Amino acid sequence: LTDLIVEAIGPGVLDDPARIVELAPFADDPAFRERYMAIRRTNKVALGRLIAERLAVGVDPESLYDVQIKRIHEYKRQLLNLLETIAFYNAVRAQPTHPWVPRVKVFSGKAAAGYRQAKLVIKLANDIARIVNRDPVLRGRLKVVFLPNYNVSLAETIIPAADVSEQISTAGMEASGTGNMKLALNGALTIGTLDGANIEIRERVGADNMIIFGLDAAGVAKRRAAGLDMTATIEASPVLAEVLHALETGMFSPEDRSRYRDLVDNLRHHDYFMVTADFDAYWNAQRSINALWQDREAWARKAIANTAHMGWFSADRAV
Repeated sequence: LTDLIVEAIGPGVLDDPARIVELAPFADDPAFRERYMAIRRTNKVALGRLIAERLAVGVDPESLYDVQIKRIHEYKRQLLNLLETIAFYNAVRAQPTHPWVPRVKVFSGKAAAGYRQAKLVIKLANDIARIVNRDPVLRGRLKVVFLPNYNVSLAETIIPAADVSEQISTAGMEASGTGNMKLALNGALTIGTLDGANIEIRERVGADNMIIFGLDAAGVAKRRAAGLDMTATIEASPVLAEVLHALETGMFSPEDRSRYRDLVDNLRHHDYFMVTADFDAYWNAQRSINALWQDREAWARKAIANTAHMGWFSADRAV
């Protein structure tokens, strides 16, 4: 992408981060859009090759690459992403002939050594991957991968290949994450809560070029004040109820059917991080992404807009 931008705008662009905004009009140039997306596809092929080498899982670069790479923590809500993954899996199995948008769910990140709940989330991601990736009914329309040993070198391959950037922390708890900036700069569309740097990114790239969902910080505080028991919330969401039933009955851990019962019980009765409270909004936001993905020209325009307006976050400008 750097070479394409320099060619389009001129060699001085990298010395003046403010000039990156001049890229925005190129979103209207069909030839530029085609080259931009071709570069992104090459990056997706490279990530697919790495996934095959490390996990022996084949992924299709024509699929939507949905990426969440960050420290594993309850407030960062990898669990919310995994619950939606199960819901999508259930939906595809229920309607195998429906024209689903194929997805590759990519997870990576490290957990603190003594953080049991975070390590259980990693276990769940791998358990889901084991079941989903072997299911012939899906015919490749959903793949789940957890890439181990996350580091900068791995990020350098994942970030340029991401179509969707998961920035879904509980509103009010993400202080200053910057991974979302790297992903947006490379053309990923952010799906996230109105929190942390998502707020600043929205100001720069435009609300139409990212997907915001769920409770804001004030909404989280109000919901917590009303109590953390989510039994009624879960009962009101058939999709979520089905997902939690699958988890607590061992659908993804047949060798240990009780593995995730405590996790589900915690979601029912003490959901401090608002996973269940935000689930329906997140599920609906993901469906809107599917609809957008089917209009590839519109998607390319939004991806370019993200790259074009991220110059504001340059360290050079900040200094």
